Amino acid sequence: MIDMQMVFRWFGENDDHIPLSNIKQIPGVTGIVWALHDQAAGDRWPLDKIQAMKTEADNYGFNIDVVESVNIHEDIKLGLPSAGAVY
Repeated sequence: MIDMQMVFRWFGENDDHIPLSNIKQIPGVTGIVWALHDQAAGDRWPLDKIQAMKTEADNYGFNIDVVESVNIHEDIKLGLPSAGAVY
């Protein structure tokens, strides 16, 4: 059986007016739904930025199991032959 978790959408320290300290006060919230919104569609996400987001969440005891709004390059979405060149 899979346990349900209550998570909260968070856009990051520089892009969200709600700080993690406020989210931590919501009873039952165990994780953050996140993305790297400053990355252009099709760009690889730098490991250091992913780790920074994880560290921020860890500081408040949140998991980052859910990633949302991953910017996928249009060539990949459309299945174009050029999609292989994106990565």
